[in-house]
Amino acid sequence: MKKPAGSEKPIKTAFILGAGLGTRLMPLTRDCPKPLLPLRGRPIITYAMDHLRQAGIERFIVNTHHCAEVYEQVFPGHAWRGVPILFRHEPDLLDTGGGLKNIESLIDDGEPLMVYNGDILTDIPLAELMDHHSRAGKEATLALRTQGQPRNVNLDARGAICDFRQVLGNPGVEACLFTGVYIIEKTLLKRLKPGAKQDIIPLFIDMIREAPGAVAGVVIDAGQWNDIGTPEIYEALNNEETLSR
Repeated sequence: MKKPAGSEKPIKTAFILGAGLGTRLMPLTRDCPKPLLPLRGRPIITYAMDHLRQAGIERFIVNTHHCAEVYEQVFPGHAWRGVPILFRHEPDLLDTGGGLKNIESLIDDGEPLMVYNGDILTDIPLAELMDHHSRAGKEATLALRTQGQPRNVNLDARGAICDFRQVLGNPGVEACLFTGVYIIEKTLLKRLKPGAKQDIIPLFIDMIREAPGAVAGVVIDAGQWNDIGTPEIYEALNNEETLSR
């Protein structure tokens, strides 16, 4: 299969999802976006930024919605450790797919894009994801794990993603957790509707339905991964001595 245009280009831009309402962590998130909550003395999102910076990312794009002004207060210079940050505000919350469509004009043609949930804490080796995306030649490559819950992404015997959330009724041979870290080609953004609130997973499902194997996955069980989804997890991670400051 011919690789999508741009799949050989280095990945230099990361889109960090920062616009969510953080309802699972209320009341902590009443006046602060969840990715900006302090974790061991600094905002959660800065751990993602360090992780990405170490993988060679040279530009961050962060979407904002709830308490967007707090991002300006935390990053008045629109940069983190020398890496520029471009904020893209969403007056109406667009969800992941809509947020991606909203930054389409900021991505060069042929440029692959790293997408990273802003409310996770992980140190998985991103080089493995980048290498797999380059080799697979698909419009999207997702980082998966065989540990943790929910394991609702299914792989077939070839290692290709064959189902999400049991929608297609294809359990494959292995069920995995989706880490919220993935790489897409800009061409994928053309499949999304402008100005619409939309999740990205239904698009992945449609792509697989149309062409089995269209969405690649790579299992990366090395490293740690945490979804900061409850006050209990947030408190436990704040007390974790192994986190680097």
